[in-house]
Amino acid sequence: MTTSGGIFDTDALIIKLDKLRHSSEQPDFWSDTSSAKIVMKNISELEVQLGLVDNIKIQLDDISEFFTIATEENDVDAIEEYFKELLNISQKIESEIFKLQFNNETDTKNCYLEIHAGAGGTESQDWASMLRRMYLRWAEKNNFKIKIIHETVGEEAGIKSSTLLIEGRYAFGYLKKESGVHRLVRISPFDSNSRRHTSFSSVWITPHVDDNINIEIQEKDLRVDTFRASGAGGQHVNTTDSAIRITHLPTNTVVQCQSERSQHKNRDTAMNMLKSKLYEIEMQKIEGEKKVAEGMKTEIGWGNQIRSYVLHPYRMVKDLRSNYEDSDPDKVLDGDIDKLLFSNIKI
Repeated sequence: MTTSGGIFDTDALIIKLDKLRHSSEQPDFWSDTSSAKIVMKNISELEVQLGLVDNIKIQLDDISEFFTIATEENDVDAIEEYFKELLNISQKIESEIFKLQFNNETDTKNCYLEIHAGAGGTESQDWASMLRRMYLRWAEKNNFKIKIIHETVGEEAGIKSSTLLIEGRYAFGYLKKESGVHRLVRISPFDSNSRRHTSFSSVWITPHVDDNINIEIQEKDLRVDTFRASGAGGQHVNTTDSAIRITHLPTNTVVQCQSERSQHKNRDTAMNMLKSKLYEIEMQKIEGEKKVAEGMKTEIGWGNQIRSYVLHPYRMVKDLRSNYEDSDPDKVLDGDIDKLLFSNIKI
């Protein structure tokens, strides 16, 4: 069965898929390896989308049939269950409609997520840790894979900084608007007088670039430092100077990695992170944005806020760009951030 319109326009998808498959069957298809890889990737993505649409249709048909039977038999429990299933399907459809907003070549890619605590010591470091948990919970709920690339823990609590690799289709597309300063207002658990504190932490999202994106980096423009790994990584990691810090001198962009036991592997990961950052900076220049990557990180304070999380004197999460509000900050901090993400992709 085929339908037309939006994500259910399977006629158009099938025609596009057939054309791509036909081109992939030509004798000279692999003569241009880069173009061939792009075509094969597009074929794979179309197959995934068609499979998802077919699955949604089957579920809708099944629910419609059983709902009719339950209504005729006045089975209240069954009717309530089918309404829950309809809600789940509607959320899937909303997610697919959301993905239609993704039209950049990097939107389907994995991404790096960096969190840096602002001024304020333990307060901000604890807030950075809370943000880290929020994104980890979101990633887990959406079946994304997570890898800790580098982390610096706080002296008393929380983290000073953390870099994560989020792996999964559309990871960057979902999270790309999360870059900026996040503000927390709460009664401090570290203040014996139970006073209200305001804390800031910055988040920075960059796409994980692959071989299809060419970023030229001169070796003379790099300063490479090695150091002993600390924090997450295990005891074996800490016994050698396996961690790598790379500074790109022309842009003063710094990346570091300590996730592997091998210094060579850490260098490869750090170089990929550097390419990702430089690519994002270049894209911002092309789009005419005046902010550069490190510029947003240096001022972790009032000026660059994108979202406010208030736990006292009232309870509210407000996105300062879309003006979307959520009155349940506990739910948001437990990773339920899809509506916040959706509200900004549409801007």
